[in-house]
Amino acid sequence: MLTAAQLERIATNPYRGDFPLLAKNPGITFLDSAATSQRPEQVLAAERTFYETMNANPLRGLYRLSVEATASIEDARNHIASFIGAVDDAGRPQGSQIVFTRNTSESLNLVAHALPQAVGLGPGDDVVISIMEHHSNIIPWQQACAATGANLVYLYLDDDYTITPEEVEAKIGPAAKIVSVTQVSNVLGVVNDVAAIAERAHEMGATMVVDGAQSVPHLPVDVRALGCDLLAFSAHKMGGPMGVGVLWGTAELLDAMPPFLTGGEMIDSVSETSAVWAPVPQKFEAGTQDAAGSYAFDAALDYLEAHGMGALEERERLLATYLTDELSALGFVRIVGPTEGTRHVSAVSFVVDGIHPHDVASILDMSDVCIRAGHHCAQPLLAYLGESSTCRASVAFYNDKSDIDALVRGLTSVWQVFNGS
Repeated sequence: MLTAAQLERIATNPYRGDFPLLAKNPGITFLDSAATSQRPEQVLAAERTFYETMNANPLRGLYRLSVEATASIEDARNHIASFIGAVDDAGRPQGSQIVFTRNTSESLNLVAHALPQAVGLGPGDDVVISIMEHHSNIIPWQQACAATGANLVYLYLDDDYTITPEEVEAKIGPAAKIVSVTQVSNVLGVVNDVAAIAERAHEMGATMVVDGAQSVPHLPVDVRALGCDLLAFSAHKMGGPMGVGVLWGTAELLDAMPPFLTGGEMIDSVSETSAVWAPVPQKFEAGTQDAAGSYAFDAALDYLEAHGMGALEERERLLATYLTDELSALGFVRIVGPTEGTRHVSAVSFVVDGIHPHDVASILDMSDVCIRAGHHCAQPLLAYLGESSTCRASVAFYNDKSDIDALVRGLTSVWQVFNGS
């Protein structure tokens, strides 16, 4: 339970006014930030600024507008690298290790296409993932294993929703070539100890891939501390625009991986019969990039850093704890996942007794309460937990106590609609 002082901290909201959709629609309770976040005014203004002041195709011109567009992308790369701790020993950001994609899904597909070729994945090798992965970190590996003859091995959870050290040791053995695990579950909100998993993977000679879609927006992430080799995440879950994803990788690994898409700007030279690839990161960025989106993502990082990721993380922990406590107090609601709010990063999944999650979400929408309902692109996890569908409420720092109170009132109304009392 939160203290009176903690409740007061989440009762006030210094952030909501920065987000135009929320500010202009005070009646909306938005609790679906795990799917996509709202965007602050600074991000919307940045995208417009790009098109009004430097709109040109980057990398393709020597005139001022094109040079400025190119520079904006490189500035964004360096900012992202710094944000996730991708720096050299002197603290200089390694922007060349930042590859722009459309989203986390594309980043993970790129990895599943290129990494098996770089590490020589073949029959008898293992690709190890967890049962809690988003489909974007399952299906590409299913395809890679089918193409190479490798085995797909799953890390399973214990009754406390934890991947235990014993499970890690048992499943990541000498046959492991690739390990790919989410840092934070988009269903359960739990944090996996990816640093320990990465350590075991490297002991066995495997490459460590991390899905950071649900962690980078909410937690201070340092790729060196995590010990991962590749990290994927999206701008749209952290205040940036849709359509911009990121893949970070070590320089050595990115150099060894073949391109995923081919065409313009990802080549050094082309003849009638062959091509020479451009250096990383351009090697992985065929065609015109979303330069305005990258510029706006840069502004999103400015916004987050101005408020402090540590402070935002602490506020979201309080919100998740209050959310979990309030849901637990409803006798007709069962939380799917840990009941301790401190173990949830943003997302809390639950079911309402005898009422389908789609009906719950639809009735809540009548009161402008926005939650998610379905399998959350994690069907293997739900099947493992014995669920077919759940509701999911996910908080961000721009939420406050009143949003969770509105959800609780809405759930009480849902129960009354179906049960009459």
